[in-house]
Amino acid sequence: MDSRNSKYEDLFRDRSVWRSIFSLALPSLLTIVVMIFYNMADLFFIAQLRDTAKVAAVSIVMPVFSIIMALATMLGAGGSAILANAIGAGDTEKAKNTSSLCFWAAIGIGLAVSVLLLSFQTPLLRLLGTKPEMWEDAKQYQNVLALGTAFMLLPSSMGMLIRSEGAVKEGLIGNLTGTFTNILLDPLFILVFRWGTTGAAIATVLGNVVGTAYYLFYCLRRAAVISLDPKRALAAPGELLSIAALGLPNAASTVLSGFASTFSNSLLSQHGTDAIAARAAAGKSSMLISMVQMGICMGVQPLLAYCYGAKNLPRLRETLRKLALLTGGIGLGAVAFCFAFRHFLISLFLKEAEVAAMGEQFMLYVMAGAPFLGVVYLCTNFLQSTRKAKSAIVVSLLRQGLLLIPLLYGMHALFGFLGIAAAHMAADIGAALIAAVIFASEYKRVKEELL
Repeated sequence: MDSRNSKYEDLFRDRSVWRSIFSLALPSLLTIVVMIFYNMADLFFIAQLRDTAKVAAVSIVMPVFSIIMALATMLGAGGSAILANAIGAGDTEKAKNTSSLCFWAAIGIGLAVSVLLLSFQTPLLRLLGTKPEMWEDAKQYQNVLALGTAFMLLPSSMGMLIRSEGAVKEGLIGNLTGTFTNILLDPLFILVFRWGTTGAAIATVLGNVVGTAYYLFYCLRRAAVISLDPKRALAAPGELLSIAALGLPNAASTVLSGFASTFSNSLLSQHGTDAIAARAAAGKSSMLISMVQMGICMGVQPLLAYCYGAKNLPRLRETLRKLALLTGGIGLGAVAFCFAFRHFLISLFLKEAEVAAMGEQFMLYVMAGAPFLGVVYLCTNFLQSTRKAKSAIVVSLLRQGLLLIPLLYGMHALFGFLGIAAAHMAADIGAALIAAVIFASEYKRVKEELL
């Protein structure tokens, strides 16, 4: 057997479940931790300019970035689930066609989104709730991100595909390469060249260009089953619908997160620019908890999909049980860390004492619901891996959409500024309870299907 093929067979089929989980989860977790610093970098270095309006401007445009990342996640998560299923079933041709289709779709979608963002720049900024003092900074930040959309889609989607064929180390290297490029360029462009929000956006795009270059090198020279041949993409274009359906839960969650952020900022604007900045800082800090849990579950998703494709129910069941223990334990540990260091974390982004105090208050509420998010992420990835797209979409809509958006308006009307924070807590807990019920029902169906 080709050594590149034996690599994923060893990882997904032969190793002990704990070893396979850690082999997949640890690099994914490290990637997520680095991504947190990556997402914090722009805000951190902008904060050093001691201009709250610039911090708020970056925050106000973040939903646009979330939508771009949602599209990348849709292609990557859906494609990786089908890719791992195909590998488990021994269907190499399908795996090659799927990977090629994801790659070329990312380029095409990226170019289309660039045109849309640049064409509707002004109405979009108004929709996001951009205030006059933030307008120019927000405009510059958004324009640069729009120009680099294709390069922002490619590394995220390609990284997921690469991990699905067992190349966990290479997936991590590509992510680290792009992220550290961004982090190194941020202080140069923002503080030295004094380009402000424009410099932050340029650093982000260039970091993604570097990450894309690494993944291209891997796919063209070292990949076991991944193909970038455009003929393979054209061989089965209808498969894009299946990819989108399975990746839609991740995309929907990310897009709804962006919309929820927009609605939150719209409500917070009634309390002034300081309130928007406070929420932005609290959100960045508490993001550690949810992203750690999400990273573990997404990292292990290829193993779940492989077990399902190979019809290996005992290994699938054992993986789910141990993954639940790991996700829950690390989620609680992350909450404890954020609680203990909340003052330090908030102070990274907010220098004014009064605004920092508002950020700490907001953060405490958000952290209360965060430990429950592991249930939501585990359920979503299980449903995607077993190709239960409809149920996965329902779960993904719960937290940031069906529950959070109504709660934001209701609890803000009752409790004001802190009501927005409490709405996040209530939505997290409610989503976890409903997800647990859906998981139990769908697992029973999968069990009957594989027996």
